[in-house]
Amino acid sequence: MRIRGLSSIPFTGILFMCLLFVGWVAAIAQEQQPSSPSAAPASLDKTSKEPALDEKDPTPSPTVDLTPDANGNLSQEQMQALFRVVADKDLENDKRLRNYTYVEHDVHTHLDGKGNVKSKEVKTYDVLEIYGEQVQKLIEKDDKPLDAKEAAKEDDKLQKIIDKRKNESDEDRRKREQKEEKERDDERKYVRDVADAYNFKLVGSETLEGRDTWVIDGDPRPGFVPHAKDGKYLSYFRGRVWIDKADMQLAKMDVESLDTISWGLFLARIHKGSRFMLEQTRVNDEVWLPLHVTFKVDLRLALVKGFHVDGEQTFRDYKKFRTSARIVSVGEIKQDQ
Repeated sequence: MRIRGLSSIPFTGILFMCLLFVGWVAAIAQEQQPSSPSAAPASLDKTSKEPALDEKDPTPSPTVDLTPDANGNLSQEQMQALFRVVADKDLENDKRLRNYTYVEHDVHTHLDGKGNVKSKEVKTYDVLEIYGEQVQKLIEKDDKPLDAKEAAKEDDKLQKIIDKRKNESDEDRRKREQKEEKERDDERKYVRDVADAYNFKLVGSETLEGRDTWVIDGDPRPGFVPHAKDGKYLSYFRGRVWIDKADMQLAKMDVESLDTISWGLFLARIHKGSRFMLEQTRVNDEVWLPLHVTFKVDLRLALVKGFHVDGEQTFRDYKKFRTSARIVSVGEIKQDQ
């Protein structure tokens, strides 16, 4: 059982989904009420308006002048403005994600120095919302359902999380909510650093799943000064992103580390050439959510020998539910599924 969040994602997931390019993860995104691809223009002028998020948040999305010049290019200022909008939408998508249950399938392949497979770990999780927290419940290992004993252990862990929340004092709840708000504020600063951290270049256009996207490369901008604590790591990466023209949402991202990066004196080191790719999909015509994540990592943890990991995560069976403060039991969760 894992609480969905930075403390629960595998370490390689933290490195990439928390510290890469736009902090998507896990991590990764946000939305406003999107229009259909056929109705939305491929370029927006200063008078065009995006629809409101929803009835609870009627604030319209910022307008961006994305009219290309005579050569069909966007200026650096236009692309920075675009990425600020994409970053804001990313944060909203993260909120929307909490309105969904889904299945996550993880494959981690450990390689030796010659690229040969040493071991392979395959796990499948139900991702549930338990009173404001996303919880990953293990349901399969190596693509086989858990046996009765293992399944019972997962149910017991889930029940402990429910009981902890049920018995949470007002003071503990206040401290937890304050901590969560600080984490959200740090995330907002980090995500919005992205627009300033890179020099962007419009490569062209490409169709993904029948939708038009801008293809944009980002290289570290000399002299970048981060506002977020972890923003300093952005300069260690370069990448290419695909931005949906109609929704101005991240559709795909491919990122590579440019140099060796260390966290702490002996905590971890990720080496040059490690790579991460994220693909997202539009769900229920209202939100963009993760579809497929792959990564190739050359990593050293603490003082142990370095190792190579190829990873793949797929996300499926998104099901929307209405959030509620009511705490239920494991039995009720099973009945609702």
